[in-house]
Amino acid sequence: MINIQYRSDCCGCSACVQRCPKQCISMHEDEEGFLYPKVNLDMCIDCGLCEKVCPVLHQAEERIPLEVFAAKNPDEDIRMQSSSGGVFTQLAELIIDAGGVVFGVKWNEHFEAVHAYTESKEGLAAFRGSKYVQSRVGETFKQAEIFLKQGRQVLYSGTPCQIAALKLFLRKEYENLLTVDFICHGTPSPGVFRWYLSEEFAKEAARQSGEKIQFRSSLPIPSIAKADVLAREQGFEIEDIRFRDKRVGWKKFSFVLSLKLLSKVTTAGEKNSVSLSYTLDKHAFMRGFLKDLYLRPSCHACPAKSSKSGSDITLGDYWGIQSLMPELDDDRGVSALTINSEKGKHVLHATTAELHEAPYKDLCAKNPSLFHSGRIPAKRAPFFAKTNETFHQRINHLCCIPMKQKVILLLRKVLNRQTKQFIKQIIRR
Repeated sequence: MINIQYRSDCCGCSACVQRCPKQCISMHEDEEGFLYPKVNLDMCIDCGLCEKVCPVLHQAEERIPLEVFAAKNPDEDIRMQSSSGGVFTQLAELIIDAGGVVFGVKWNEHFEAVHAYTESKEGLAAFRGSKYVQSRVGETFKQAEIFLKQGRQVLYSGTPCQIAALKLFLRKEYENLLTVDFICHGTPSPGVFRWYLSEEFAKEAARQSGEKIQFRSSLPIPSIAKADVLAREQGFEIEDIRFRDKRVGWKKFSFVLSLKLLSKVTTAGEKNSVSLSYTLDKHAFMRGFLKDLYLRPSCHACPAKSSKSGSDITLGDYWGIQSLMPELDDDRGVSALTINSEKGKHVLHATTAELHEAPYKDLCAKNPSLFHSGRIPAKRAPFFAKTNETFHQRINHLCCIPMKQKVILLLRKVLNRQTKQFIKQIIRR
């Protein structure tokens, strides 16, 4: 039976919950806002099936990709709606054209990141764009298995650990299954994201009314209500949440929170809307994410790095494309693809994606998360400590750059500028 002694031993994939024949395992949120399995010992028959599908207990071998590409979707509208180059949509459309089913992550009615499936191209829109919180897998492994046994084509996308868990859950290889994971830095806490949103709603409500900001208690995180409830408490309705808005460019993407004001209507009877937008360096939640302050503990010892997930295709951002392949850089997004199986190779080459072969070493140099789990930062414990600080205060406190480091960064910038000018002068001579 599943017995989690250390939180780093569970990636929250829910495979054990779905495989249990007695349905005696359920997922519960801990004080950090992550889901962990809990076993009802009175119902457990100790069959061991939950352990057999655990991707932490049963890790595969590392793999080297068959092919590596920088890629773009030729449809510019789709590419702008996507996090990087928009190639996932092309893969998904092939499956749907074959009468298949596509599983991805979307926001549900409570604006929680959840796995779901679609059988239509219109349904793919909800899967586009990154959701920087851990998704709830629910019963989608079971649903995928049903479709596969019916002989339908299935594309299942998720984090590497979720794909590894799906493979173990299915217990056999299916020729009609295409698995797609992504280059994963780690999964942030959904509970922390709710905490962040609660403060954004309070700040905007205070701005609209001109009154003093009223923050709710930050701890314990599980007691914080769902995002849609939090919004309504402050007089808003959430219209959309986008982590990777490209209106100011792909490299300097923005977080955009779109809200409707419930208390104000226009003369035409329509509700007023407000859009809160933050660039990457100004967005408090992303600043904490990039410092690894609230990643799931298992992300610091990921069981599925280096293509151990068993996925057919791995997608990601091709960071550094401006120096490696400057001719491809239009600041609208370029996908990095590793093709990990013959099946993945066949499906990719059946798309109309614009493909450019790339060296694996170049991709690894710009995307260390392909094979490297980040260390647990010293400031992670202080972030989750019980204090009176708000979320934004903690981020400003824990993510501030020390003066010494600021001076070093400034000196480097000045020296780099002077070096470039010196080189230009030599060339002109």
